[in-house]
Amino acid sequence: MTSDLAAFRAHLTAHLDWFAERGTQVRFWWRDDDAIAPTPALERLLAAANAHDVDVGLAVIPKTATEALADRLRDEPHAVVLQHGWQHLNHQRKDLGEKASEFGDRRAPGDAFAELVAGRERLEALFPAAFVPAFVPPWNRIAPPAARQLADAGLKGLSTFTWETLIPAQVQTHLDIIKWKKDRRFIGWASASERLELQFLRRRNTGGEPLGILTHHLDHDAGCEAFVEEFLAIAAHHPGAAWPPIADLFAEVAVA
Repeated sequence: MTSDLAAFRAHLTAHLDWFAERGTQVRFWWRDDDAIAPTPALERLLAAANAHDVDVGLAVIPKTATEALADRLRDEPHAVVLQHGWQHLNHQRKDLGEKASEFGDRRAPGDAFAELVAGRERLEALFPAAFVPAFVPPWNRIAPPAARQLADAGLKGLSTFTWETLIPAQVQTHLDIIKWKKDRRFIGWASASERLELQFLRRRNTGGEPLGILTHHLDHDAGCEAFVEEFLAIAAHHPGAAWPPIADLFAEVAVA
């Protein structure tokens, strides 16, 4: 066992102990992006969710999602489907330094709305039991006009990353376990501890916002796979942690 891993385990346990000793819990949820078809990586993800009895919110790309994925998830008790854009296509201008977004400010409102609706309808048809009508924008970016269209498109929630708040009905993610720039890999045990530290300290003072773990199963290296198992081995079983059903989390924030 490496010293960094041992320190991570101790750090995570100590924070959860703090909540348990005070009769409270940190609420967690897990989102995994870019599902379109069954793969060995997805099998490992589902096995972890089932072994630790926690939901995983699979952000599925509607246009390219396969019937094989629908068949695979049909009887999965912990697989929840969320809408991941329409086709995960960037419409921004990279040559002008704009950050990637499928539903950014270069989209015509009518085109964006049509794709929001088409995506929801396809996922409803493919995953009638597992689909929760919440939107996960590719690259975690969505322009305010598109965010304001979500409810009219039948999407009752939004999930992006960390701090940005665009509509009231948001359930955010806070810890992305992948270092994306240059060599794509696990962020490391020390970095994971530091990022969790911030989120735990916030929750000591601000109440019950769910702490979202963000993974991308198709991009995992061995470090990412190890993190999923090590994190769940502690956080999914500790009295200072709770894992509400993902559907319930979005129902809490939904605006009538």
